[in-house]
Amino acid sequence: MNHLVLKHRSRSGSNRTLKSRRAFSMVEVLISLTISATLLTATLAALNASFIGYKVTTEGASTNVVARIVMQRLTAMIRTGDSFGPYPVNPILTPELESEWIEFVSYRDPSTSTERVTRLERRDGANGSGPYELWYIVTTYVNGAWDNEDEAPLLVNLNDVIFSMQYDVGPKLKRVTVDLIIQPDDLQDVAIGSHLEAPTVRLVASAAPRMED
Repeated sequence: MNHLVLKHRSRSGSNRTLKSRRAFSMVEVLISLTISATLLTATLAALNASFIGYKVTTEGASTNVVARIVMQRLTAMIRTGDSFGPYPVNPILTPELESEWIEFVSYRDPSTSTERVTRLERRDGANGSGPYELWYIVTTYVNGAWDNEDEAPLLVNLNDVIFSMQYDVGPKLKRVTVDLIIQPDDLQDVAIGSHLEAPTVRLVASAAPRMED
């Protein structure tokens, strides 16, 4: 009988021990919280890095596409233009000329004495410093007198834009090389708190005017 009582008591004691070990101690809770916080921090850092990489890639691709469209438009206007400027004083001695602007006659109608002069020029940014802008200006003349003028920006956030012109005797323009260096312009918010530097996009294209042939 005593043996059975002792056995029953031992089982009751072991049950109480098992029940008392089911809950975590304060130290175990703190350790688990520390591990969880570390894993969450690492996960958030990885997500932030992925987002920044995605932002850089998309903005670079977008800037590349827009710049190529503008470059294609520039070369098309140069091919169909006439009476280009600026031109060198002596094209025999200095046939090549580099400029921050170029202008040409883009439309001429002798029946109405109407002429449009297109000018592409580099301008300073909105705050007077920093990246440049490429502007498109069209001036209309009727009977040799100024009639109206329209202008609009073609590209912003330009590190530089250079028009390299090669002339022949006349002066007759033989070829124009357009050199554009563009900085993606929507990455300032991503660069905050990081050392991110967006890669620049450089496009170089040449065109020869058809009307000057």
